[in-house]
Amino acid sequence: MSRKQFSAALPGIQDFLAMKIVWSCLTALLCINCMVFFSKEVVVGAARFSEYLPLLEGKRVALVVNQTSLVANVHLVDTLLAQKVNIVKIFAPEHGFRGLADAGQPIDNERDTTTGLPIISLYGARKKPLPEDLADVDVVVFDIQDVGARFYTYITTMHLLMEACAEQGKLFIVLDRPNPNGWYVDGPLLDSCFRSFVGMHPIPIVHGLTVGELARMINGQGWLAGGVTCPLTVIPCLEYDHSQHYSLPVRPSPNLPNDLAIALYPSLCLFEGTIVSVGRGTKVPFQVIGFPEYPHRWFSFIPCSMQGAKNPPYKGQICYGMDLRHINPKRVKFTLQPLLHMYRLAPKKDTFFTPFFDKLAGSDQLRKQIQAGMTEEEIRARWQQDLANYKAMRKKYLLYADFEP
Repeated sequence: MSRKQFSAALPGIQDFLAMKIVWSCLTALLCINCMVFFSKEVVVGAARFSEYLPLLEGKRVALVVNQTSLVANVHLVDTLLAQKVNIVKIFAPEHGFRGLADAGQPIDNERDTTTGLPIISLYGARKKPLPEDLADVDVVVFDIQDVGARFYTYITTMHLLMEACAEQGKLFIVLDRPNPNGWYVDGPLLDSCFRSFVGMHPIPIVHGLTVGELARMINGQGWLAGGVTCPLTVIPCLEYDHSQHYSLPVRPSPNLPNDLAIALYPSLCLFEGTIVSVGRGTKVPFQVIGFPEYPHRWFSFIPCSMQGAKNPPYKGQICYGMDLRHINPKRVKFTLQPLLHMYRLAPKKDTFFTPFFDKLAGSDQLRKQIQAGMTEEEIRARWQQDLANYKAMRKKYLLYADFEP
């Protein structure tokens, strides 16, 4: 029952239960509990209209949005058009405006069939807006759900947009959303020599920041090209903190369909730089792993072509491996165990890694450590000081109570 429906029904409920004092007391207790529940519901930045609509009044606005940009199940584009906001264009990240394109699939410019708005791709021929793309824009609004992993490309798109806005003197507004993996920090930090579109910043794989906090860090640490600073406004969430487990209402990309896939993603995405399939082309991506030569045959899957994975690795081949669907997503943290296990059982270790692995890992050190036979404990010990330094720096940019003092 929604809050509105509850409020409408409450008088009748109270009248009915007034005949019995005990039931009235229980109803009062129920009402109190409901009020607590509603007050603790996370309010995303996009829902805080009074905080940012005044900043858009009389301005020419560009939106950076996709299928996750919803407020009460209504897309932000429709909501702002109904508020008479002058939206002049949409910028689309990887997977496109509707979030249906495959990972890595180039996106073309197009025109939205519903609103007629031009959609400028930032995952095609170019990934950073040109000066002419911003010439007719006063304000850029970013409202996209992230998952808190360094190699998830929405944050790279945000970085390049901030850079373009800094160069052109345009206001950049981030409508913040919770980080579903924001309740811890872990993994090796990126070496700037390995900077790429799947890793722009010297942060760990699990960075523990919302996009709004990361935008503040990018500005504050001078990470934009030339050390420029972007005119930045962040609209924070309400009733959110970094100790929470947040369940996403919409899949953030085609192959992250549920909480478990999102929780496992930081650990399993490293397999995208190996011979191991992460289940793209199945109904359970990032919840199964395997490859045809895996020696144990008690679990198998066959990738096939489907929306969001038209040409997955090992399409039409039987992959043997591990089924991870029994894991509780609330207990998942970044781990190297699946990676070490698969490498140990791979029959041809010299071809296990592809060049893409070092980009995902953020350096060549993790690959070399695995190839040298190091344990997870030994590998983790190598990044602890970097992680401690990062955590101290991270504190300066937090907008929400942290998971540790």
